[in-house]
Amino acid sequence: MKESEIKAMNRSFGILNERRIKIMDTPQTQELQEKVIQIREHSISNLDELLQKGIKTLEANGMEVILAENSEEALQAVYDIVKDEKMVAKSKSNTAGEIGLSEFLKTHDVEVLETDLGDRIVQFDPESRPSHPIGPASHLRMVDIARIVSRELEMEVEPEPRSILNSVKADVLEKLGKCRVGITGANSVAAEDGAVVTVHNEGNISLVSMLDTHIILAGIDKLVETVEEAVSVVKLETIYATGKRVPAYMNVVSSPSKTADIEQIHLRGMYGPNRVVVILIDNGRSEALEDGGECLLCIGCGSCVATCPVYSVMGNEFGYRRHLGGKGVFLSQFIEDESVCYDSGLFYCTLCGLCTVECPLGIETNHLMENTRKKLVKKGISNVKHCEIKDNIKKTGSPF
Repeated sequence: MKESEIKAMNRSFGILNERRIKIMDTPQTQELQEKVIQIREHSISNLDELLQKGIKTLEANGMEVILAENSEEALQAVYDIVKDEKMVAKSKSNTAGEIGLSEFLKTHDVEVLETDLGDRIVQFDPESRPSHPIGPASHLRMVDIARIVSRELEMEVEPEPRSILNSVKADVLEKLGKCRVGITGANSVAAEDGAVVTVHNEGNISLVSMLDTHIILAGIDKLVETVEEAVSVVKLETIYATGKRVPAYMNVVSSPSKTADIEQIHLRGMYGPNRVVVILIDNGRSEALEDGGECLLCIGCGSCVATCPVYSVMGNEFGYRRHLGGKGVFLSQFIEDESVCYDSGLFYCTLCGLCTVECPLGIETNHLMENTRKKLVKKGISNVKHCEIKDNIKKTGSPF
């Protein structure tokens, strides 16, 4: 990332952290945190059972369910649904970013309309990548955003928040009318109830999920038992991600749109989608579970990257696709392989442990990174400079 982008990102993170601190240490938040830790630990410990239960109840509620073992299967599943579309609408989804969905559809001549403001801004700029799981455009200054939007929309957009918002909003709404398929992620999936919970502040997920076909992408690690548990998870995520107690919107989807107002005859496709397809994605998560599964406890709040000293210097070069920071680096070895884990920044981490301190689930990412380093070093994958320093100490007693 450019120096100006790093500065803009850290300024955004500073504002975010000030907002979070005000409610993180309250008795209500701490009680919620303890509750969510128990929910997530139970869910990961019983993931196979939840997965089978979830598939059964989601299908019983009228949704189609596809279990994708890897990114290739997930991408093919999406393409089979959208291959005849010129454009599809999409909300923010780190899982979609993980499998490279937008890039894949673009190479197959299907245009992706990003409806989240931050993601749309990043989409307009080919040199940008998301810098935070909740605030993708945190690394861009307002003047840069105005320049990017002006260039893309071929109109003069003032470097002023409302002007930028109105310009992007008008463009998205105009194009949204041409879309029949909407793609969203999922913040949590309730296995017992057969329901998917998503949260958002902009209202775009409501628009995207109301198109004729709604595709939901979710890692299998998003599963919990009930809707009540799912709501607890997303409330804690919201506190740590935005500094707010609740998001503007919580959407619960448990079936296609339907009505029974005519002699109790069930009909699909009233105002919302006629078809809902849930694609549950493994993509290395089962392997991560065999390794202990601690990284799968993550609720995706981004607290770790907002406080990471390495990320504050390197930005999104430290991480794997939309899985940013140390947690993303660690997870990448299961999604792809150990060489990708190394390239994603395994040896950039200082092992300071601040990510663990700031994590609402107490995930010890620094220890996970350290243990992975040990494993890779034994396999001959290590930092060349570290080896030089080690040899120098042996020979001269000095690292230099």
